[in-house]
Amino acid sequence: MKAPYPRPINFRSLFMAVSIGLGTGLLLSIPLRRFLAPGPAAEAGDSLLPISNPFAAWSVFGDREVVVLGMEDGGGNTDAIFTIRVENGETRITQIPRDSYVDSRNFGPMKVNALYARGGAEAVKQELSRLMGRPIQHHILVNLEGIRTMGDLVGGVRVDVPKRLYYVDRSQGLTIDLQPGPQILKGRDLEGFLRWRHDGEGDLGRLARQQLVLKSLFSSLKRPENLVRLPALITAAGRNLNTDLGPMELGGLITAMGTTNLDTERLEATPFDRNGISYLDTEWPGGNSSGADASETSSWRYRVLF
Repeated sequence: MKAPYPRPINFRSLFMAVSIGLGTGLLLSIPLRRFLAPGPAAEAGDSLLPISNPFAAWSVFGDREVVVLGMEDGGGNTDAIFTIRVENGETRITQIPRDSYVDSRNFGPMKVNALYARGGAEAVKQELSRLMGRPIQHHILVNLEGIRTMGDLVGGVRVDVPKRLYYVDRSQGLTIDLQPGPQILKGRDLEGFLRWRHDGEGDLGRLARQQLVLKSLFSSLKRPENLVRLPALITAAGRNLNTDLGPMELGGLITAMGTTNLDTERLEATPFDRNGISYLDTEWPGGNSSGADASETSSWRYRVLF
């Protein structure tokens, strides 16, 4: 069964919502009591009454969590999976290994990256809610073209490539050839850095590279020159992005992310084989079992830590 495709974004509504949200977010970053009551009293900071901020809702996304699913162009599986929640002044991103074994209640045993192809975004949210031990209410689906577009529009993503990455797949028209060292990646080079997994590290190594890109992109988006351009950036990338968030909600999420600090984590996992297929037995925060048999896991652990 083909996965249902999420509804497209209304770009005009999105642009307006993000513009209002970001404008409010930037306003909230100013010491409001000085702005509203300048002078000696404001400098002393003692004689002014607390001000109730009527725009506070824009800078707080609320007690909700969003799963972001990154897909290759034209593919059905999700090559990048992570959740976002904003709480206590932080944007917390949790990366989920794509090769994680799950015994889905609706579709049986599979890798977590195949859930979307089988049951769509609702199946992903339902299964992750069970495994994470907390509700995953929303989703954002983005393809590689959207990542390339965002990277290009912020002037590239600065990363330190840990080693030479070389791979050629003529059937896909794919060539990856990156030299080690600090550099700014754009376009196909950025895509290649995110997709490359042709060494002993496999999916875990790709997660580490995705983390480098996420941190760099987040840092770039928080720069003042990019914050004010975010509505245009999101609109430009929007044709490659689908979500069940309304424009106002997406604007609130982006505003919250733009005014908080980034905290990232990656789930620990143990590699194992079942029926000739390699999986990862992932340690889920909710303490719920993925269905993998511990006797099948390897005797040593990949500790996937930040």
